[in-house]
Amino acid sequence: MQTIALDQITERLQKLPDEKLAIVYDFVSYLLERDTEQLQRKFSDAFQTMLASEAVLRRDWDHPEEDIAWANL
Repeated sequence: MQTIALDQITERLQKLPDEKLAIVYDFVSYLLERDTEQLQRKFSDAFQTMLASEAVLRRDWDHPEEDIAWANL
């Protein structure tokens, strides 16, 4: 993929009629929202996994020996 500078995009946008600008705006908005939704879904999945594993891991962590082992950190 070639590198495009913002000023190159701006130059072309300035040549578009208003109805085309509306289409470009919608498309750019879609790209941003899609990326945001994917990121939120990724973190949501990771968070759900963390919550699900917490109870299992607690069985290994909630021991006096573990508290002593980690006390100096």
